[in-house]
This record gives sequence, C-alpha cells and structure tokens, in this order.
Amino acid sequence: MTTNRQTDTALNPLFLHRWSPRAFDGSVMSAEDLRTIFDAARWAPSSFNYQPWRFLYATRDDAANWSRFVDLLMPFNALWAKEASVLVFIVSETTMGAPDKPSHSHSFDTGAAWAGMALQAHLLGYHTHGMAGIEMDKTRTELGVPDGFRIEAAIAIGRMGDPAALPEKLQEREVPSGRKSLDEIAYPGNFRG
Repeated sequence: MTTNRQTDTALNPLFLHRWSPRAFDGSVMSAEDLRTIFDAARWAPSSFNYQPWRFLYATRDDAANWSRFVDLLMPFNALWAKEASVLVFIVSETTMGAPDKPSHSHSFDTGAAWAGMALQAHLLGYHTHGMAGIEMDKTRTELGVPDGFRIEAAIAIGRMGDPAALPEKLQEREVPSGRKSLDEIAYPGNFRG
C-alpha cells in the first residue's frame, strides 16, 4: 500500500510507505518470511557489535503460545493485535555480558534492530505495529525473561486487513500518521527544544 506522505528530500519511498496499521487479516505467515524479517534485525548495528536484542515470538498457528502472547498485551492492544500473523516481544540485555559492564546503548541498539525488522517486513508485503502497551511484569514472568534484560516492546506483524473489522473508534485512526518537520528534530549546534 502506498501512502500520501510526502517529503522534499530524495528519501526512498520505502520510508514513506511504511506505517503501523491496526487492521490485520489474520493470515498465517510463512516460516521463511518470518526468518527473513528476523535476519534483517540480526544485521543491525550495535555498540561493540554486542547485539543485545532478543526476540520472543508466537505465530498465530502456534497453539501452545499464541493465546499466551495475546494475553500479555494490554486489553486495548489485544483487541486488534490478535488478528496479526506474529506477535514478537523484544528484550535487550542491559549489560555487556557481566553485571559490572552496563550497556548505555542497549535500547538504542535494539531500536535499530526493530527498525530493520519493520522495513524488511514492509518489503515482503507485511505491516508492523510496535506497542509499549504490554503487561511488563506478567511478560517477564510468563516468558521467563531474566534479570539483566529489559522488556522493550511488543510488535504485531501481519498482512493488512479491512479497517471496517476494527471497533468504530479505531477505524478513523487507521491512516498513516504524519511526522514533525525536519527543522523540529534536527538542528546544528546546541539543543533547541
């Protein structure tokens, strides 16, 4: 799906057309496509090439895990994300292999991996939607996330579905969002707020 987003730079259209819908069609994703999406994350840059990210996932055809993963989302997100093909919980290691070696950039590095996933998914015809609305403590316990790892977010991945299947209050929000201007986010010299 293309969008009406525009920019005045030579930006690759991939960045303009990628967006985060909530309407998914409930289809099953092939293992090959999922592996390719995770491979894009694997090649993200990271401090000292430490690669602090881990991806815990369930596919919708995984009877042992799908409902467990949906239940870890806040009810608002579970309402629509249950129609995705895959649910992924992203965690990052907060140290570099030892408690006395804290990692300042674990979240930053893991964000780079997530961006790679989102773009690769889009190239394969899927959409992604990141969520911070998850049950953090329950997720840590249910998925066995050890101390020393931060639960960053969850991601729904799937093919876009019919927005009419969403609750009415979400249907009107099912459009690509805009962005701040470049002048608001990038400036030479000191911070300008």
